[in-house]
Amino acid sequence: MDERTIMHMLDPMEHTSPFDINMAVDAGFDIVIPYSNVKLEQINGIIQDAIFSRGPKGVKRTNIFIGGRDINLAMDMLKLTRNAMVSPFEVSVFVDPSGAFTTAAALVACVEKELKDKHGKELKNSRAVVFGGTGPVGIATGVIVSLAGAHTTIVSHMSIENAQSIAYQYNNLCKSSMHGTFGCSDADKAYLLANADIVFCTAKAGVEVLNDRVLGDAKVLKVAGDVNAVPPLGISGMKVNDFGVPLKHATGSPGAVGIGALAIGDIKYQLQRNLLHMMLETDKPIYLDFITAFEKARGLV
Repeated sequence: MDERTIMHMLDPMEHTSPFDINMAVDAGFDIVIPYSNVKLEQINGIIQDAIFSRGPKGVKRTNIFIGGRDINLAMDMLKLTRNAMVSPFEVSVFVDPSGAFTTAAALVACVEKELKDKHGKELKNSRAVVFGGTGPVGIATGVIVSLAGAHTTIVSHMSIENAQSIAYQYNNLCKSSMHGTFGCSDADKAYLLANADIVFCTAKAGVEVLNDRVLGDAKVLKVAGDVNAVPPLGISGMKVNDFGVPLKHATGSPGAVGIGALAIGDIKYQLQRNLLHMMLETDKPIYLDFITAFEKARGLV
């Protein structure tokens, strides 16, 4: 009888995400075990307990998922997890804190598709603005689009110092080249939007980031994506199922199109499921992070 598949889900938060647990179960893992309040100093012991107890066949059917809400902490957990591996007892690891990596990968892949299809442009050398850019999804979006070659600005509604600090931190961590700035008033947003080719709205649910007046100031906007599915949506005039639908309020950019939250969410769901299946199907250990997620998302849109 084959060894059963096990997913150990490590989370520094009080509760492991039910979404991630459901996804792992539905993907086909036989046993899913959540660990909450995991500290960095506990990683080595947890991982080595998991890998040394199953033998050569069982270890291939053992997997690790790293969650939480803090990208930096999740990447530290990944580093410690990799360091705890002892060949040939090495297992696959999937990192997706707060679903940020898969959501951001789906968002950027959708925007990239419409940018190519509707405007014949690439992400490289495009001017990108990420509103809500200091949260987990915003940071991951900024990193992905920056590494793809876009001139990327992440926007904080709190302070320019906050945005610049986060941009600096993640540029060092991920080798990206984001800029950080402040945008709270309509005037701030209109200024940022005036020369943006692509816009990502990753602010918290139920907050309208770009109203019709601000959108009217966009001069070269081509594609906008919004991950907020809770009314009011992040971008005025957009619907949650839109995929490449003209942005009616972007009157200064008549070719601009939008992508709504449920259209992006459908790709995110497929993406997470596919990455989990990769872990089930591989005979060799794999490490899945935002880079792998974006590569896979490009094949889904």
